Amino acid sequence: MSLFLDSIFSSIALSHFMVDTFNASRPVLLTYLGLSETEIALFSTIYIWASALTQPFFGWLSDRMGPRWLTGGGVLWMTVFYSAALLLPGNAGLFCLIIAALGSSAFHPSGAVQATLRGRDLLKGRETTAASLFFMAGQLGHFVGPIITGLILAYLKVPGMFIIPVLSIPIGFAVLHQLRANHPHPKHDAKQQANRAKAGIVFILVLALVAALQSWAQANMVNLIPKYIKDLGQGAIVYGSMAGLFMGGSAIGNVLGGYLGDRYSKRFVASSVLFFAAAPIYLVSIIGWSGWLYILIPLAGALTGAVHSIMVIFAQRIIPGGIALASGLALGFIFSSGALGLLYSGHLTELYGFPYVLTLTTGMVLVASPLALLLQDQ
Repeated sequence: MSLFLDSIFSSIALSHFMVDTFNASRPVLLTYLGLSETEIALFSTIYIWASALTQPFFGWLSDRMGPRWLTGGGVLWMTVFYSAALLLPGNAGLFCLIIAALGSSAFHPSGAVQATLRGRDLLKGRETTAASLFFMAGQLGHFVGPIITGLILAYLKVPGMFIIPVLSIPIGFAVLHQLRANHPHPKHDAKQQANRAKAGIVFILVLALVAALQSWAQANMVNLIPKYIKDLGQGAIVYGSMAGLFMGGSAIGNVLGGYLGDRYSKRFVASSVLFFAAAPIYLVSIIGWSGWLYILIPLAGALTGAVHSIMVIFAQRIIPGGIALASGLALGFIFSSGALGLLYSGHLTELYGFPYVLTLTTGMVLVASPLALLLQDQ
């Protein structure tokens, strides 16, 4: 509770919620506009890459100039260009939507660092828990974003989507105010430097592979589920809600994973939840449209999402450079690898159908599970 009562953490968390509400509205909006699976996957890949591949740069910048303008400015940047995307027709609007993704890129590394630091200060070093709560706020944005996007499009059409950027304006200015001191990020201590020296290339490669498979699995679910549910005959409210339920489950799982990761072996927690994630994903692939999807989809989100904060904390500890740069590299890799996999998955979906891709996704988490046991808690 002390963390949520902290004005800096709460403003950072609320900003994360807003940023990822923007991000999460994209698949539903693209589905509503009539794009095909391949087009949705291609555009989503470009959008995610625009955000992901620039995160190391913004992390490096945050380590040098402080977090204030990258966090608050990131929210306001998304506000401006998302609004422009809604105003402009055709390819011009899609281009503005991609430019808006740079605001997300600027926000995430510095925001993740601020959350970690507040956990160290206020939760007696439980940084994984603090990071998981920060990421939970973003995943709640991913939960709410598709649902409200579906509702808005169903009743108010595209002009109603301006509700989202209007709400983001005071949030952006609030985080600018809270971070007005703009304290620089701390340098790594001797213990952290020793951990990095012990972490070999095999550790880094295994961490990257586990993170990539988890990200790819989540990207398949959240970006292609709306189109799949639509093809099963459901409307915007239902397919928007399904994408939201997946990320709502992911938010809950992320907090659970962070809590357990601070108390038990992080690698064992990651391996266990990935193994159990295979069951709901596979069941979704075989049952078609059913009321059980309202349970299975958020359960799949919870189990795959529980790994996220653990992967980021591992990366912050062993990747060379400043802490924001490490966060940017980790988050950038996670998001971009998921987007690259999604590009291939979109093509496979059009060839063989979404159930086939879900079966492959089941295999991804089953491969990632034993690999996670190779990671070493530092």
